[in-house]
Amino acid sequence: MTESTSVLFVCMGNICRSPTAEGVFRRAVEQTGLMGRIRIESCGTGGWHVGKAPDRRAVAAAKARGIDIAGLRAQQFADEDLQRFDYVLVMDRANLADLVRVWQRRGGTQPELFLTYGSAFDVEEVPDPYYGGEQGFDYVLDLIEDASKGLLNHIRSVHFEPR
Repeated sequence: MTESTSVLFVCMGNICRSPTAEGVFRRAVEQTGLMGRIRIESCGTGGWHVGKAPDRRAVAAAKARGIDIAGLRAQQFADEDLQRFDYVLVMDRANLADLVRVWQRRGGTQPELFLTYGSAFDVEEVPDPYYGGEQGFDYVLDLIEDASKGLLNHIRSVHFEPR
C-alpha cells in the first residue's frame, strides 16, 4: 500500500477532454474519501491555450452533471511530468505517440490510453469534441465517467487496499 498516488490527464489543448477528465475523476475520488491521497491534474501537449479556462461547452456539459470545471486553467505538458505522476493518461493515439517519444528518451511513467480503464464502451480514444456540436461533449463525458470508475477501482486495489 502507498500513502498517495498521482494522475495526469492529457489531451491536445487542455480545454475540452483532459479538464473534463480531471473534473470527473476528482468527483469520483471525492466520493470515495480519497481526495487527500490522490493528486489529479490535466494538461495539453500544445501550449496555445495555456492559462485559459476550459471550453464553455465542456464547462456547461460538466455542470449539467454536477461537476464544476470552470476554475481549471490550461497548462502544457512538461517532460518532467513523466517523473512527477504515477499515471499519465492520454485521450487519443496522437497524444500517446507524442508522449511515448518523450518517455523513450527520458523514462518515467509510461503514458497509456485513458479508455483502457473503461468497460462500457468499445472505443479506445476519447474523440475531440471541439469542432463538433454540443452532443459531442455529452458523449465525451459518458466515456470519461466509465473510464474514471475503472481507473479508481484499479488505483484503490493497487495502491490503497491490503492484499
